[in-house]
Amino acid sequence: MTRYTSDELMKMEHEYGAHNYHPLEVVISKAEGIWVEDPEGRRYMDMLSAYSAVNQGHRHPKIIKALKDQADILTLTSRAFFNDKWPLFAQKLAGVTGKEMILPMNTGAEAVETAIKTMRKWGYMVKGVEKDKAEIIVFADNFHGRTVTIISFSVDPDAKENYGPFTPGFVVVPYDNLEAVEKAVNKNTVGILVEPIQGEAGVVVPSEGFLKGLESIARKNNLLLAVDEIQTGFCRTGKTFAFQHEGITPDIIIMGKALGGGVMPVSAIAADKNVLEVFLPGTHGSTFGGNPLACAVASASIDVLIEEKLAERSAELGAYFMEGIRALKSPKIKLVRGKGLLIGVVLHESAGKARKYTTALKEKGLLCKETHNWIIRFAPPLVITKQEIDIALGKMAEVFCGVEAKA
Repeated sequence: MTRYTSDELMKMEHEYGAHNYHPLEVVISKAEGIWVEDPEGRRYMDMLSAYSAVNQGHRHPKIIKALKDQADILTLTSRAFFNDKWPLFAQKLAGVTGKEMILPMNTGAEAVETAIKTMRKWGYMVKGVEKDKAEIIVFADNFHGRTVTIISFSVDPDAKENYGPFTPGFVVVPYDNLEAVEKAVNKNTVGILVEPIQGEAGVVVPSEGFLKGLESIARKNNLLLAVDEIQTGFCRTGKTFAFQHEGITPDIIIMGKALGGGVMPVSAIAADKNVLEVFLPGTHGSTFGGNPLACAVASASIDVLIEEKLAERSAELGAYFMEGIRALKSPKIKLVRGKGLLIGVVLHESAGKARKYTTALKEKGLLCKETHNWIIRFAPPLVITKQEIDIALGKMAEVFCGVEAKA
């Protein structure tokens, strides 16, 4: 088999792949736990976890075993027939979410689309909103995916330019502003769609009480509250789901990323029967949604999160990591924010754009990614150890403070 160098592979991708990403200049060809390697054998610490899709660590043995075992038996039936894995997975995920029903899809964006369709259908069938008048309240600087409907309520020009016409029915209000939400509610409002923490916007953590306030507005006005836990869910923020930090009960929980254990795309929404029973046969579906292979993998992925107490681990190590970054006292760092092991490092604009620092950290063996020019996101697999965090902090000290780490 021909072996290609990193440079050859990057050149090949640039030649044949559409340029819809601007990746860091590193090629990953092997991974285990929190560590990855390039074709030349150089090792790097993964501080992104594929945008929180690899919470359990790369190639977790239990998840890989579930994948291999199921691949030897049955991979796909479509939902035209019952299979023996989807019911078990549905039961398990219902238990984890505290909801009565699960609707499975594949990608996070599909799960968000499903939540939107759910809110609209419920609005017409249950709340009695006039046909085709339903409105959903969403938030500025949101990121929920890349479909035309989802980017219709984005405020990011890169996400929207030249993709119109856009889907109507969304009212955008400022994040972390309950008064604006109250004002946006009208007789056609069917729901509120919110990220408990805005990840892509730069790990923006709302004020304490914001989610509780949204829940109160939803209850008072007979609206569905949908929380997008695709990036924040499955132990990333120190709880199984980020909304649990405020003790609320959302109507719809949107999940993806880590549900597939870093092995394959698996997504779902969870809600009670009075919400999800608006769907009847033929009104929504997915050929691969609920496939046996995905269900076996997702079930094992949930087991790992629970058995290894990754929520508690994330809470403890996230606090340790953030304290360590603040202790660097770098003049380049303006602010450190986050929950658990979802951390945003905001740079002073005078320090230069974040890409310069993610590139420098890559050269030191630390892989992370910039967002919005001045912010770097750190989200390592939750299996990271304190000792490995100390290694990462040493590399960060070299880059942000000019301090050479001790050998």
